[in-house]
Amino acid sequence: MAELRPSGAPGPTAPAPGPTAPPAFASLFPPGLHAIYGECRRLYPDQPNPLQVTAIVKYWLGGPDPLDYVSMYRNVGSPSANIPEHWHYISFGLSDLYGDNRVHEFTGTDGPSGFGFELTFRLKRETGESAPPTWPAELMQGLARYVFQSENTFCSGDHVSWHSPLDNSESRIQHMLLTEDPQMQPVQTPFGVVTFLQIVGVCTEELHSAQQWNGQGILELLRTVPIAGGPWLITDMRRGETIFEIDPHLQERVDKGIETDGSNLSGVSAKCAWDDLSRPPEDDEDSRSICIGTQPRRLSGKDTEQIRETLRRGLEINSKPVLPPINPQRQNGLAHDRAPSRKDSLESDSSTAIIPHELIRTRQLESVHLKFNQESGALIPLCLRGRLLHGRHFTYKSITGDMAITFVSTGVEGAFATEEHPYAAHGPWLQL
Repeated sequence: MAELRPSGAPGPTAPAPGPTAPPAFASLFPPGLHAIYGECRRLYPDQPNPLQVTAIVKYWLGGPDPLDYVSMYRNVGSPSANIPEHWHYISFGLSDLYGDNRVHEFTGTDGPSGFGFELTFRLKRETGESAPPTWPAELMQGLARYVFQSENTFCSGDHVSWHSPLDNSESRIQHMLLTEDPQMQPVQTPFGVVTFLQIVGVCTEELHSAQQWNGQGILELLRTVPIAGGPWLITDMRRGETIFEIDPHLQERVDKGIETDGSNLSGVSAKCAWDDLSRPPEDDEDSRSICIGTQPRRLSGKDTEQIRETLRRGLEINSKPVLPPINPQRQNGLAHDRAPSRKDSLESDSSTAIIPHELIRTRQLESVHLKFNQESGALIPLCLRGRLLHGRHFTYKSITGDMAITFVSTGVEGAFATEEHPYAAHGPWLQL
């Protein structure tokens, strides 16, 4: 449950807690919250007390909503630059607001604060609309729940398959892309750095193009079509045409991009499973490997964390098609490295060249049985044409456990599946 109210004390206009601030006030105005408010004040100095949707029972007190607040501002836009007036929503809670481990583990000031980002959303203001709709706040809460439950973070260029109008209407805007907010600057807080990722509503056809090519390319096309987003990628829930219907030449640019670049989608969280058909189910030689059936054998906590670490490091896109070699050593000294419990997005365009720990022994298999739900299976052509034909890899990571399936081409270095042994498993991670 959430409530709508003006942001009062402690609010954006309150002075920052300092050495002379009363202890009670300092506890009411946490430093992480104050740092984000500072960036909001920079953009909206004339709106010191915007409307807020706030969680009645905070997440750290057992409530269901991870975001403590969602502030809503009125942005006048810039008609001369094809930027219409709109509502600007900003979340508070994916980053560390408090610094006392009540929600996020404090890991220092140099890395990310909490998950390292907050969400924003820009919704076109309808004529005569005097107050911002509140449904975007619930949408942001839904995305935040996914992040907290899965520990998968979002990156610019990621897409979210929603399969329903974002405002529960009859709108064609039923999915989302994510990009950097065009106005919000990264904020250094006492608990780390916070960036701002903007939600952009898109049609199904635009989502499919982002999957087959890449999210950044589709975002650039949306910026060129004022009615579909324009320079600031403002979502218009009344938009009834895709960018390809508005300008058919844009489909040619996507087709050319797919042919030239392939797909930048390196993996997805999915409903998937695989069975080892190489041995009978009663073979218990390796109690940590996959058995026949839909459920994997139970892994120890250490094994699970190592597998997650390997997946996190290995599934990101690199400038070269490389999977992490199985090596007990690990490179150090990389900045902004998250703790192992934080898993990066499977659709990130960034790459972190860290060699993971030694895992379970590799097994070559004679035959395997793959299982996908319909939506996951529909991405197999993308996997083949957009990834493997371009010398890359593609991974399905199970949303129900540690199981994963990676398709690799012969040009991917570090893969444990080869032309001689095309099916290979490392614990619950299968490569083909």
